[in-house]
Amino acid sequence: MEVSEEDGSGDDELSSSTIIDVGLSEFARKMPIFEPERMELSSGEKPLVVNLDLALYRPKVLVRSFWYNEVEKLLQKCINTWPEDGRPYVALGKILSQQSKTLKRAIRNVRRARELFDATTVADKRHIAAWHGWAVLELKQGNIKKARNLLGKGLKYCGGNEYIYQTLALLEVKATCYEQARYLFNLFSCIPLLLLVQAWAQLEMQQENNRTARQRFEKAVQASPKNRFAWHVWGVFEANRGNIDLGRKLLKIGHAVNARDPILLQSLALLEYKYSTANYARVLFKRASELDPRHQPVWIAWGWMEWKEGNISTARELYQKALSINSTTESAAQCLQAWGVLEQRVGNLLAARRLFRSSLNTNSQSYATWMTWVSFEEDQGNFVRAEEIRNLCLQ
Repeated sequence: MEVSEEDGSGDDELSSSTIIDVGLSEFARKMPIFEPERMELSSGEKPLVVNLDLALYRPKVLVRSFWYNEVEKLLQKCINTWPEDGRPYVALGKILSQQSKTLKRAIRNVRRARELFDATTVADKRHIAAWHGWAVLELKQGNIKKARNLLGKGLKYCGGNEYIYQTLALLEVKATCYEQARYLFNLFSCIPLLLLVQAWAQLEMQQENNRTARQRFEKAVQASPKNRFAWHVWGVFEANRGNIDLGRKLLKIGHAVNARDPILLQSLALLEYKYSTANYARVLFKRASELDPRHQPVWIAWGWMEWKEGNISTARELYQKALSINSTTESAAQCLQAWGVLEQRVGNLLAARRLFRSSLNTNSQSYATWMTWVSFEEDQGNFVRAEEIRNLCLQ
Protein backbone atom coordinates (compact mmCIF):
# COMPACT_ATOMS: atom_id res chain seq x y z
CA MET A 1 0.00 0.00 0.00
CA GLU A 2 1.60 3.21 -1.18
CA VAL A 3 0.72 6.41 0.61
CA SER A 4 0.96 9.38 -1.73
CA GLU A 5 1.36 12.98 -0.68
CA GLU A 6 -2.10 13.80 -2.01
CA ASP A 7 -3.77 10.98 -0.07
CA GLY A 8 -6.92 12.46 1.48
CA SER A 9 -8.41 9.38 3.15
CA GLY A 10 -9.03 11.33 6.34
CA ASP A 11 -11.34 13.78 4.58
CA ASP A 12 -14.19 11.26 4.45
CA GLU A 13 -14.56 11.29 8.22
CA LEU A 14 -14.76 14.99 8.97
CA SER A 15 -15.54 15.87 12.55
CA SER A 16 -18.04 18.57 13.34
CA SER A 17 -15.21 21.02 14.06
CA THR A 18 -13.67 20.31 10.64
CA ILE A 19 -17.04 20.86 8.95
CA ILE A 20 -17.22 24.24 10.64
CA ASP A 21 -13.68 25.01 9.43
CA VAL A 22 -14.66 24.14 5.86
CA GLY A 23 -17.68 26.40 6.12
CA LEU A 24 -15.52 29.24 7.43
CA SER A 25 -12.99 28.76 4.66
CA GLU A 26 -15.79 28.89 2.08
CA PHE A 27 -17.02 32.10 3.69
CA ALA A 28 -13.47 33.47 3.64
CA ARG A 29 -13.15 32.65 -0.05
CA LYS A 30 -16.13 34.84 -0.87
CA MET A 31 -14.93 37.84 1.15
CA PRO A 32 -12.40 40.24 -0.45
CA ILE A 33 -10.88 41.09 2.94
CA PHE A 34 -9.42 37.56 3.05
CA GLU A 35 -7.80 37.96 -0.38
CA PRO A 36 -5.10 40.68 -0.43
CA GLU A 37 -4.88 40.73 -4.23
CA ARG A 38 -8.64 41.15 -4.68
CA MET A 39 -8.66 44.01 -2.21
CA GLU A 40 -5.75 45.74 -3.90
CA LEU A 41 -7.31 45.45 -7.34
CA SER A 42 -10.76 46.57 -6.22
CA SER A 43 -9.61 49.67 -4.33
CA GLY A 44 -6.54 50.64 -6.31
CA GLU A 45 -4.76 51.23 -3.02
CA LYS A 46 -2.75 49.02 -0.71
CA PRO A 47 -5.03 47.48 1.97
CA LEU A 48 -4.69 48.63 5.55
CA VAL A 49 -2.41 46.67 7.88
CA VAL A 50 -5.41 45.80 10.04
CA ASN A 51 -6.66 43.64 7.17
CA LEU A 52 -3.58 41.42 7.50
CA ASP A 53 -5.13 39.87 10.61
CA LEU A 54 -8.11 38.85 8.52
CA ALA A 55 -5.94 37.72 5.61
CA LEU A 56 -3.94 35.47 7.95
CA TYR A 57 -7.05 33.80 9.31
CA ARG A 58 -7.87 31.70 6.27
CA PRO A 59 -4.47 29.91 6.21
CA LYS A 60 -4.99 28.98 9.86
CA VAL A 61 -8.29 27.34 8.89
CA LEU A 62 -6.90 25.54 5.85
CA VAL A 63 -3.80 24.16 7.57
CA ARG A 64 -6.04 22.17 9.93
CA SER A 65 -7.15 20.17 6.90
CA PHE A 66 -3.54 19.85 5.63
CA TRP A 67 -4.15 21.98 2.50
CA TYR A 68 -0.53 23.08 2.51
CA ASN A 69 -0.27 24.18 -1.13
CA GLU A 70 -3.21 26.55 -0.77
CA VAL A 71 -1.82 27.84 2.53
CA GLU A 72 1.58 28.56 0.97
CA LYS A 73 -0.04 30.52 -1.88
CA LEU A 74 -2.14 32.63 0.50
CA LEU A 75 0.76 33.40 2.81
CA GLN A 76 2.93 34.35 -0.17
CA LYS A 77 0.19 36.80 -1.20
CA CYS A 78 0.32 38.29 2.29
CA ILE A 79 4.11 38.64 2.02
CA ASN A 80 3.81 40.36 -1.35
CA THR A 81 1.17 42.77 -0.05
CA TRP A 82 2.69 43.47 3.39
CA PRO A 83 6.45 42.82 2.94
CA GLU A 84 7.28 44.94 5.98
CA ASP A 85 5.27 42.74 8.41
CA GLY A 86 7.01 39.66 9.82
CA ARG A 87 3.94 37.56 10.65
CA PRO A 88 3.30 35.97 7.23
CA TYR A 89 7.03 35.17 6.89
CA VAL A 90 7.04 33.36 10.23
CA ALA A 91 3.78 31.54 9.49
CA LEU A 92 5.06 30.31 6.12
CA GLY A 93 8.43 29.37 7.62
CA LYS A 94 6.74 27.21 10.24
CA ILE A 95 4.51 25.52 7.65
CA LEU A 96 7.48 24.67 5.46
CA SER A 97 9.59 23.37 8.35
CA GLN A 98 6.76 21.04 9.42
CA GLN A 99 6.51 19.28 6.07
CA SER A 100 8.82 16.34 5.30
CA LYS A 101 6.92 14.09 2.90
CA THR A 102 10.02 13.23 0.93
CA LEU A 103 13.69 13.87 1.52
CA LYS A 104 13.98 16.12 -1.55
CA ARG A 105 10.97 18.20 -0.55
CA ALA A 106 12.16 18.39 3.06
CA ILE A 107 15.52 19.85 1.97
CA ARG A 108 13.78 22.39 -0.27
CA ASN A 109 11.36 23.39 2.49
CA VAL A 110 14.10 23.81 5.09
CA ARG A 111 16.05 26.07 2.73
CA ARG A 112 12.95 28.16 2.00
CA ALA A 113 12.03 28.34 5.70
CA ARG A 114 15.49 29.66 6.54
CA GLU A 115 15.09 32.39 3.91
CA LEU A 116 11.74 33.44 5.38
CA PHE A 117 12.99 33.54 8.98
CA ASP A 118 16.05 35.49 7.85
CA ALA A 119 13.88 38.01 5.99
CA THR A 120 11.70 38.45 9.07
CA THR A 121 14.56 39.09 11.47
CA VAL A 122 16.15 41.56 9.04
CA ALA A 123 12.87 43.46 8.80
CA ASP A 124 12.20 43.33 12.54
CA LYS A 125 14.98 42.37 14.96
CA ARG A 126 12.48 42.29 17.84
CA HIS A 127 10.31 39.59 16.24
CA ILE A 128 10.67 36.97 19.00
CA ALA A 129 8.64 34.29 17.19
CA ALA A 130 10.97 34.46 14.19
CA TRP A 131 14.14 33.99 16.25
CA HIS A 132 12.52 31.13 18.17
CA GLY A 133 11.03 29.43 15.12
CA TRP A 134 14.31 29.63 13.24
CA ALA A 135 16.24 28.21 16.21
CA VAL A 136 13.79 25.30 16.56
CA LEU A 137 14.20 24.57 12.83
CA GLU A 138 17.99 24.48 13.16
CA LEU A 139 17.77 22.36 16.31
CA LYS A 140 15.66 19.80 14.42
CA GLN A 141 18.32 19.74 11.71
CA GLY A 142 21.00 19.05 14.32
CA ASN A 143 22.66 22.47 13.96
CA ILE A 144 23.11 23.09 17.68
CA LYS A 145 25.69 25.87 17.37
CA LYS A 146 23.51 27.79 14.90
CA ALA A 147 20.40 27.32 17.06
CA ARG A 148 22.26 28.55 20.16
CA ASN A 149 23.40 31.65 18.26
CA LEU A 150 19.85 32.43 17.09
CA LEU A 151 18.39 32.03 20.57
CA GLY A 152 21.11 34.32 21.91
CA LYS A 153 20.13 36.96 19.37
CA GLY A 154 16.49 36.54 20.36
CA LEU A 155 17.38 37.26 23.98
CA LYS A 156 19.62 40.18 22.95
CA TYR A 157 17.02 41.96 20.86
CA CYS A 158 13.80 40.90 22.60
CA GLY A 159 14.71 40.41 26.26
CA GLY A 160 13.84 37.43 28.49
CA ASN A 161 11.21 35.05 27.15
CA GLU A 162 9.93 31.78 28.63
CA TYR A 163 10.00 29.87 25.34
CA ILE A 164 13.47 31.13 24.41
CA TYR A 165 14.93 30.09 27.77
CA GLN A 166 13.19 26.72 27.65
CA THR A 167 14.46 25.96 24.14
CA LEU A 168 17.95 27.16 25.04
CA ALA A 169 17.99 24.92 28.11
CA LEU A 170 16.76 21.94 26.06
CA LEU A 171 19.44 22.71 23.48
CA GLU A 172 22.09 22.49 26.18
CA VAL A 173 20.61 19.16 27.27
CA LYS A 174 20.86 17.88 23.70
CA ALA A 175 24.46 19.11 23.57
CA THR A 176 25.09 17.22 26.87
CA CYS A 177 25.96 20.52 28.59
CA TYR A 178 23.93 19.55 31.63
CA GLU A 179 25.35 22.07 34.09
CA GLN A 180 24.64 24.93 31.68
CA ALA A 181 21.10 23.59 31.26
CA ARG A 182 20.62 23.46 35.03
CA TYR A 183 21.92 27.01 35.30
CA LEU A 184 19.30 28.19 32.80
CA PHE A 185 16.54 26.27 34.56
CA ASN A 186 17.66 27.65 37.91
CA LEU A 187 17.37 31.24 36.66
CA PHE A 188 13.60 30.83 36.94
CA SER A 189 13.42 28.46 39.89
CA CYS A 190 11.58 31.09 41.98
CA ILE A 191 8.93 31.60 39.28
CA PRO A 192 6.40 28.83 38.44
CA LEU A 193 7.06 28.76 34.69
CA LEU A 194 5.46 25.47 33.77
CA LEU A 195 7.37 24.76 30.56
CA LEU A 196 10.72 25.27 32.25
CA VAL A 197 9.77 23.22 35.30
CA GLN A 198 8.69 20.32 33.09
CA ALA A 199 11.83 20.48 31.00
CA TRP A 200 14.00 20.55 34.14
CA ALA A 201 12.15 17.51 35.51
CA GLN A 202 12.79 15.63 32.28
CA LEU A 203 16.50 16.49 32.41
CA GLU A 204 16.83 15.11 35.93
CA MET A 205 14.78 12.08 34.90
CA GLN A 206 17.16 11.35 32.01
CA GLN A 207 20.13 11.73 34.36
CA GLU A 208 18.44 9.34 36.82
CA ASN A 209 18.38 11.96 39.55
CA ASN A 210 15.07 10.56 40.72
CA ARG A 211 14.63 12.63 43.86
CA THR A 212 15.29 15.92 42.06
CA ALA A 213 13.05 14.85 39.16
CA ARG A 214 10.17 14.17 41.57
CA GLN A 215 10.64 17.60 43.14
CA ARG A 216 10.43 19.21 39.69
CA PHE A 217 7.32 17.21 38.77
CA GLU A 218 5.68 18.28 42.02
CA LYS A 219 6.41 21.91 41.20
CA ALA A 220 5.01 21.38 37.70
CA VAL A 221 1.64 20.11 38.95
CA GLN A 222 1.58 22.82 41.61
CA ALA A 223 2.11 25.45 38.90
CA SER A 224 -0.68 23.94 36.81
CA PRO A 225 -2.81 21.27 38.56
CA LYS A 226 -4.71 20.49 35.35
CA ASN A 227 -1.67 20.12 33.13
CA ARG A 228 -2.04 16.66 31.64
CA PHE A 229 1.52 16.60 30.31
CA ALA A 230 3.03 16.91 33.80
CA TRP A 231 0.78 14.19 35.26
CA HIS A 232 1.45 11.96 32.27
CA VAL A 233 5.24 12.20 32.27
CA TRP A 234 5.41 11.86 36.04
CA GLY A 235 3.14 8.80 36.01
CA VAL A 236 5.16 7.09 33.28
CA PHE A 237 8.39 8.05 35.10
CA GLU A 238 7.25 6.29 38.29
CA ALA A 239 5.93 3.24 36.45
CA ASN A 240 9.23 2.83 34.58
CA ARG A 241 11.03 2.78 37.92
CA GLY A 242 8.89 0.01 39.27
CA ASN A 243 6.54 2.21 41.28
CA ILE A 244 3.51 0.76 39.54
CA ASP A 245 0.87 1.78 42.07
CA LEU A 246 2.18 5.34 42.24
CA GLY A 247 2.37 5.56 38.45
CA ARG A 248 -1.18 4.25 38.15
CA LYS A 249 -2.37 6.76 40.78
CA LEU A 250 -0.73 9.72 39.02
CA LEU A 251 -2.21 8.78 35.65
CA LYS A 252 -5.64 8.43 37.23
CA ILE A 253 -5.36 11.82 38.91
CA GLY A 254 -4.32 13.33 35.61
CA HIS A 255 -7.32 11.74 33.92
CA ALA A 256 -9.66 12.93 36.69
CA VAL A 257 -8.68 16.56 36.09
CA ASN A 258 -8.54 16.11 32.30
CA ALA A 259 -11.56 13.92 31.68
CA ARG A 260 -11.63 14.58 27.93
CA ASP A 261 -7.97 13.78 27.28
CA PRO A 262 -7.27 10.39 25.62
CA ILE A 263 -3.50 10.32 26.12
CA LEU A 264 -3.60 9.64 29.87
CA LEU A 265 -6.05 6.78 29.34
CA GLN A 266 -3.84 5.41 26.57
CA SER A 267 -0.81 5.26 28.87
CA LEU A 268 -2.92 3.82 31.67
CA ALA A 269 -4.16 1.13 29.27
CA LEU A 270 -0.59 0.18 28.34
CA LEU A 271 0.36 0.08 32.01
CA GLU A 272 -2.60 -2.16 32.86
CA TYR A 273 -1.79 -4.42 29.92
CA LYS A 274 1.73 -4.91 31.24
CA TYR A 275 0.85 -5.35 34.91
CA SER A 276 -2.82 -6.36 34.91
CA THR A 277 -4.95 -7.89 32.13
CA ALA A 278 -5.50 -7.37 28.43
CA ASN A 279 -9.26 -7.21 28.93
CA TYR A 280 -9.01 -4.26 31.30
CA ALA A 281 -6.59 -2.56 28.91
CA ARG A 282 -9.12 -3.02 26.09
CA VAL A 283 -11.78 -1.25 28.19
CA LEU A 284 -9.43 1.70 28.68
CA PHE A 285 -8.42 1.81 25.00
CA LYS A 286 -12.08 1.80 24.01
CA ARG A 287 -12.85 4.69 26.39
CA ALA A 288 -9.87 6.64 25.06
CA SER A 289 -10.94 6.09 21.46
CA GLU A 290 -14.45 7.32 22.32
CA LEU A 291 -13.10 10.48 23.93
CA ASP A 292 -11.28 11.42 20.72
CA PRO A 293 -11.92 9.08 17.78
CA ARG A 294 -9.40 11.01 15.65
CA HIS A 295 -6.46 10.60 18.03
CA GLN A 296 -4.29 8.22 16.04
CA PRO A 297 -1.84 7.08 18.78
CA VAL A 298 -4.69 5.43 20.72
CA TRP A 299 -5.61 3.21 17.75
CA ILE A 300 -1.92 2.44 17.09
CA ALA A 301 -1.21 1.47 20.71
CA TRP A 302 -4.37 -0.64 20.81
CA GLY A 303 -3.33 -2.36 17.58
CA TRP A 304 0.11 -3.10 19.04
CA MET A 305 -1.48 -4.74 22.08
CA GLU A 306 -3.76 -6.93 19.95
CA TRP A 307 -0.77 -7.97 17.85
CA LYS A 308 1.11 -9.01 20.99
CA GLU A 309 -1.98 -10.95 22.08
CA GLY A 310 -1.93 -12.84 18.76
CA ASN A 311 -5.04 -11.15 17.35
CA ILE A 312 -3.48 -10.31 13.98
CA SER A 313 -6.70 -9.49 12.11
CA THR A 314 -7.86 -7.16 14.89
CA ALA A 315 -4.46 -5.45 14.95
CA ARG A 316 -4.65 -4.85 11.19
CA GLU A 317 -8.13 -3.37 11.54
CA LEU A 318 -6.96 -1.00 14.26
CA TYR A 319 -3.90 0.08 12.24
CA GLN A 320 -6.15 0.66 9.24
CA LYS A 321 -8.48 2.75 11.40
CA ALA A 322 -5.54 4.93 12.47
CA LEU A 323 -4.50 5.47 8.84
CA SER A 324 -8.05 6.25 7.74
CA ILE A 325 -8.01 9.29 10.05
CA ASN A 326 -5.04 10.83 8.27
CA SER A 327 -2.34 9.05 6.30
CA THR A 328 0.07 12.01 6.13
CA THR A 329 1.00 12.58 9.80
CA GLU A 330 4.03 11.46 11.79
CA SER A 331 1.72 9.14 13.73
CA ALA A 332 0.66 7.59 10.42
CA ALA A 333 4.32 6.96 9.58
CA GLN A 334 4.81 5.24 12.94
CA CYS A 335 1.69 3.17 12.33
CA LEU A 336 2.96 2.05 8.92
CA GLN A 337 6.30 1.05 10.43
CA ALA A 338 4.61 -0.95 13.22
CA TRP A 339 2.34 -2.62 10.70
CA GLY A 340 5.35 -3.46 8.54
CA VAL A 341 7.04 -5.20 11.48
CA LEU A 342 3.83 -7.15 12.12
CA GLU A 343 3.71 -8.38 8.51
CA GLN A 344 7.41 -9.25 8.67
CA ARG A 345 6.86 -11.38 11.77
CA VAL A 346 3.97 -13.30 10.19
CA GLY A 347 5.89 -13.88 6.96
CA ASN A 348 4.23 -11.39 4.59
CA LEU A 349 7.52 -10.03 3.30
CA LEU A 350 6.20 -8.17 0.25
CA ALA A 351 3.61 -6.38 2.37
CA ALA A 352 6.27 -5.52 4.95
CA ARG A 353 8.48 -3.87 2.31
CA ARG A 354 5.57 -1.85 0.98
CA LEU A 355 4.66 -0.66 4.45
CA PHE A 356 8.23 0.39 5.29
CA ARG A 357 8.41 2.27 1.99
CA SER A 358 5.08 3.95 2.67
CA SER A 359 6.22 4.94 6.15
CA LEU A 360 9.32 6.67 4.74
CA ASN A 361 7.24 8.24 2.00
CA THR A 362 5.22 9.83 4.80
CA ASN A 363 8.18 10.76 7.00
CA SER A 364 11.60 10.42 5.39
CA GLN A 365 13.31 11.72 8.55
CA SER A 366 12.59 8.63 10.70
CA TYR A 367 15.95 7.02 11.41
CA ALA A 368 14.21 4.19 13.27
CA THR A 369 12.19 3.25 10.18
CA TRP A 370 15.24 3.32 7.91
CA MET A 371 17.14 1.03 10.28
CA THR A 372 14.15 -1.27 10.69
CA TRP A 373 14.04 -1.71 6.92
CA VAL A 374 17.81 -2.26 6.80
CA SER A 375 17.55 -4.94 9.49
CA PHE A 376 14.65 -6.55 7.61
CA GLU A 377 16.67 -6.85 4.38
CA GLU A 378 19.68 -8.21 6.25
CA ASP A 379 17.49 -10.86 7.87
CA GLN A 380 16.44 -11.92 4.36
CA GLY A 381 20.05 -12.13 3.22
CA ASN A 382 19.72 -9.08 0.93
CA PHE A 383 22.92 -7.40 2.13
CA VAL A 384 23.43 -5.29 -1.01
CA ARG A 385 19.90 -3.91 -0.78
CA ALA A 386 20.36 -3.29 2.95
CA GLU A 387 23.51 -1.25 2.25
CA GLU A 388 21.68 0.75 -0.44
CA ILE A 389 18.93 1.63 2.02
CA ARG A 390 21.48 2.55 4.69
CA ASN A 391 23.21 4.90 2.22
CA LEU A 392 19.87 6.52 1.33
CA CYS A 393 19.29 7.16 5.03
CA LEU A 394 22.66 8.91 5.39
CA GLN A 395 22.18 11.19 2.37
